[in-house]
Amino acid sequence: MADAGVDPVAVDTFAHYWRLVQHGETGMIPESSIEPVDMPALADVEIPDETAREAIRATAVIKLNGGLGTSMGMDRAKSLLCVRRGMSFLDVIARQTLHLRRQYDAPLPLILMNSFRTSADSLAALARYADLPVDGLPLEFLQNKEPKILAGSLEPVSWSDDPDLEWCPPGHGDIYTALRGTGLLDSLIDAGYRYVFCSNSDNLGAVADPRVAGWFAASGAPFAIEAVRRDANDKKGGHFARRRSDGRLVLRETAQTLPEDQEALADLERHRFASTNNVWIDLRALRAELDRRDGILGLPLIRNEKTVDPADKQSPKVLQLETAMGAAIEVFEDAALIEVGRDRFVPVKNTAQLMLLRSDCYSVGDDFVLDLEPEQTPYVDLDGPYSLVKDFDKRFPAGVPSLKDASSLVVHGDWLFGEGVTVRGDVELEAPDGQRRVDAGTVLGEVAPAPV
Repeated sequence: MADAGVDPVAVDTFAHYWRLVQHGETGMIPESSIEPVDMPALADVEIPDETAREAIRATAVIKLNGGLGTSMGMDRAKSLLCVRRGMSFLDVIARQTLHLRRQYDAPLPLILMNSFRTSADSLAALARYADLPVDGLPLEFLQNKEPKILAGSLEPVSWSDDPDLEWCPPGHGDIYTALRGTGLLDSLIDAGYRYVFCSNSDNLGAVADPRVAGWFAASGAPFAIEAVRRDANDKKGGHFARRRSDGRLVLRETAQTLPEDQEALADLERHRFASTNNVWIDLRALRAELDRRDGILGLPLIRNEKTVDPADKQSPKVLQLETAMGAAIEVFEDAALIEVGRDRFVPVKNTAQLMLLRSDCYSVGDDFVLDLEPEQTPYVDLDGPYSLVKDFDKRFPAGVPSLKDASSLVVHGDWLFGEGVTVRGDVELEAPDGQRRVDAGTVLGEVAPAPV
């Protein structure tokens, strides 16, 4: 890592987690060690307008933008994917930010945490917004990299076919290490910013809302995360809980859940709240905690077991030692949670979620904020032919169906959708062989499509 020019803080952090693995740490959080958690809802909190204004003027925005969208067949930043009216994620984010600046007379810096793979393309995409940069602050800082280690020996893997595959990102928990190592943490504080709002670039619901900023400022909490009520789309995702041993809030990810606890993980009545990964941080509190811990927050370990070449399942098995940004909630005493609406959580991790985002479930106003039209998003499950973006687009050449009146859409097999298709209620399509077509103007849920 040192030979590759990795920051010494990141080297020390990786060494910390490598030693944990060497001593048998799994990072698992047993169901018996936690209990369900409750929290206040933003809808029930009164935030004075002036409190909101003051808070947003003291806030900077960081978007996690290191992902390539490889699981969707992409080889560049996922945030460059077209999502609305010819706009990419980054286009919408930039316009959201500029609108908020004008509305609240706030500097509101926008900074990307890029990887070396996403930096050039992302900065080129933002170059059209000449008034986006804020004096004295960069538009990006780079996340760190670490070696993949062999699952057996724990030595760094060697892969001559593609040496780049010997490296991996340390998970989005690396944001704290990168903020410190690059000096950006000190720069933001020196420039007069008190808070930072961090979120994923593929979640267009994650707007730097002044009401949430005002709530966070008024709470006095050093750290907070926005949560949403889990629904059918979240059964396989992480959730919040409270640790029995010390009462601290924790975020348990799927990779930290034992096989025998998977049923409890999927229980939406027991564990009701999922993380949006919309995180609010008091910068001074973060710096103080990093100083106290010599630069290593000590976030819970996530052992991600993969093959060195993700496309070659016969290549050597490796461990990627990762941490989650939201897991820092257990580091800070008096950390807080706030329940927000699903309109602040519009993740796109697969083409089913991309379909929802492109559908009429969401409208986009002059402020470029997504507004959820139905009370909740329908459940969408698409079969293999739709898993890659290029194949997904081929099957919806005239756009995705209307989904605002749908409860669920499950598609098995290969279907080609015509223009102006509407889905109502619960719909399941079966195409056991070959490709079938849903004709233009079809209303699914009322009239069954005729196989072609």
